[in-house]
Amino acid sequence: MPLNSKQPRIAPLVPPYDDEAGAALEQLGHAPIQLFRVWARRPELARGVAAWGRYYFSKHAALTVRQRELVIDRTTALCGADYEWGVHIAAFAEKAGLTADQVASLAHGGPDDPCWDAADRALLRAVDELHTTYDLSDPTWTAATDAIGEDAVLDLVMVCGWYHAVSFAVRALRLPPEPGTSPIG
Repeated sequence: MPLNSKQPRIAPLVPPYDDEAGAALEQLGHAPIQLFRVWARRPELARGVAAWGRYYFSKHAALTVRQRELVIDRTTALCGADYEWGVHIAAFAEKAGLTADQVASLAHGGPDDPCWDAADRALLRAVDELHTTYDLSDPTWTAATDAIGEDAVLDLVMVCGWYHAVSFAVRALRLPPEPGTSPIG
């Protein structure tokens, strides 16, 4: 089946949901997008994802909304995860203060593009290095911790890894774009 197939490999649940799936979707705390409705087929999986997401989308995370979205958007772009890219750009790009040039750079540019400040560059270099080497060199670690702090770098590593997993899932599931979203382009 081609990657851009209109049919997902695992059909998302459709309403009406049984009590357990409905409760799992409610715990996710978001509109029941396709990915969440696939996870809700296994409510215990959905509950685990919800717990993880509550932390990383809370005020307790060390990354700011902007930093979190830079990590997620860059990771999903590097992974070619059109579905997740589209969801995050539609839902969070404006909240994160991303300009059109920055969105384009996340999709097809790099940390050295003129639209980024020094802190954004350090963060994006860390994401790019994690993606290509599965590690952070000492200079990249130092630059990132100098720019955003040690706690935020720990969150960056975890969010980047999580969105690699999410990217794998949405690609392998062949989820078509959500209404009102656009692919990486």
